[in-house]
Amino acid sequence: MPLETDGGRAAVQGRSDVSRETLERLDRYVDLLTNWQAKTNLVAPSTLPFIWTRHIADSLQFASLAPKAQRWVDIGSGGGFPGLVTAILLKNRDSAEVHLVESTEKKAAFLRLVIRELGLPAKVHAMRIESAGAVLGRAEAVSARALASLDTLFGMVAGRVGQDIPCYFAKGRGHDEEIAEASAHWGFTMVKHGSTVETDSVILEVRDIAPLPASSRP
Repeated sequence: MPLETDGGRAAVQGRSDVSRETLERLDRYVDLLTNWQAKTNLVAPSTLPFIWTRHIADSLQFASLAPKAQRWVDIGSGGGFPGLVTAILLKNRDSAEVHLVESTEKKAAFLRLVIRELGLPAKVHAMRIESAGAVLGRAEAVSARALASLDTLFGMVAGRVGQDIPCYFAKGRGHDEEIAEASAHWGFTMVKHGSTVETDSVILEVRDIAPLPASSRP
């Protein structure tokens, strides 16, 4: 396990939604990620000492935003944030599924390893998001973190997810600028959820994503 410099694990341990069994699975996940990080760049190396705050705690926020969702689709899953963390939280919920869309084969192999080692209710789809229409079409909630601009994310999911399906996109302090940029090209409804981990960060809950007619664009 990497040297913890931010007290993040202790904070995660104190959360009401993190049982002893969940914490053990998160510990194992962190161990596996640390071992793989040496050969596959799963997270930014500078964030590894802060993995519990920057990645684990941040990712724990998603599942509670759509507590009734049984079928999550996480796009651009990378090292598994937030998709694998959501799967860990939902492990003991009947019929829950998390589908991870990741086109880089080495990262997809890592995701499969964690799923197998922890017995998680998750499946990896090693494909580009643009080819994952069938997967996204059955989603009850969609998540993405540190993947692309909001404008680009909308292009990835528009027409592939149901209009009323919530998409949860984690964004940093520049989110207002990204919203303005996306508003020039897309119609959508949005709720901002303030991050419980990072000041000025948010998780944007977006629905009804559709391209604006050319005549309506600036």
